[in-house]
Amino acid sequence: MEKRTYGKTGMDVSVLGFGASEIGSGVSQADVDKLLGGAIDAGLNIIDTAECYGDSEELIGNAISHRRDDFYLFTKCGHASRIDGSDWDPVVLAATIDRSLKRLKVDHVDMIHLHSCSEEVLRKGEVIEVLQRAKQEGKTRFIGYSGDTTDALYAVKTDAFDSLETSLNVADQEVIDLVLPEAIKRDMGVTVKRPIANAAWLFDTVDPDDYAYAYWKRLRELQYGFQSEPDSVGTALRFTLSTPGVHTAIVGTTKPDRWQQNAKLLEAGPLDPERYDEIRRRWHEIAPADWTGRT
Repeated sequence: MEKRTYGKTGMDVSVLGFGASEIGSGVSQADVDKLLGGAIDAGLNIIDTAECYGDSEELIGNAISHRRDDFYLFTKCGHASRIDGSDWDPVVLAATIDRSLKRLKVDHVDMIHLHSCSEEVLRKGEVIEVLQRAKQEGKTRFIGYSGDTTDALYAVKTDAFDSLETSLNVADQEVIDLVLPEAIKRDMGVTVKRPIANAAWLFDTVDPDDYAYAYWKRLRELQYGFQSEPDSVGTALRFTLSTPGVHTAIVGTTKPDRWQQNAKLLEAGPLDPERYDEIRRRWHEIAPADWTGRT
């Protein structure tokens, strides 16, 4: 699988990574062992989780901590999540970082992202200082920000972070114009979440309470030509990974064979520039100002 150098961190990351939110609830340890082992064997080398993803960190620690040299481990912090205290409280934040290391059965991670932290909180500076101390103490090699819209723009402009994790796909393109140019200037590693917009165009209907509903509504208006093509998912994924500044895209799944399927979608290489520009033009023609990044 293709690898890209993750900005100034120097890490050579696989273009596809494992997003661990879906394994946090209702997935057995045996299934996670098979899922993660297969993903690493298939060439993926990024595991991305968070302290608020249910039992995800414990399951990952049990499954692959013995293979620590085979992958880069990213987690996110910011929510009290079963620890007494408030979200973004510096003492709680430091405690959740220590808890993440214990759950993951490691003495350090490669990246800790602040998880959807608002500009208001960032401006106080305390949460950034907690992450900087964690880096100084060897608990993480690098620190990053995970989020969208003007919050992400502010975070990038602080120059405090090595990495940005953000939403980007055919139905979620605000970040391309708003934030990525600033991240590129700073040689930041960029991880994309939701890289295929939940493949929402494939469904006749979507429950309004489903996370994919907003993307489904947008795509009904965008009506990209590729949406009716047999390789539509591949086109969407290649669009995301063809965006300048993007290094890796994390995909969540509970199906062990999904990684080989996704890797096969990328065998066609980067999206043709004319096709990429066509999708961008359609977005600029149709998308209203309130189609902001989906946190």
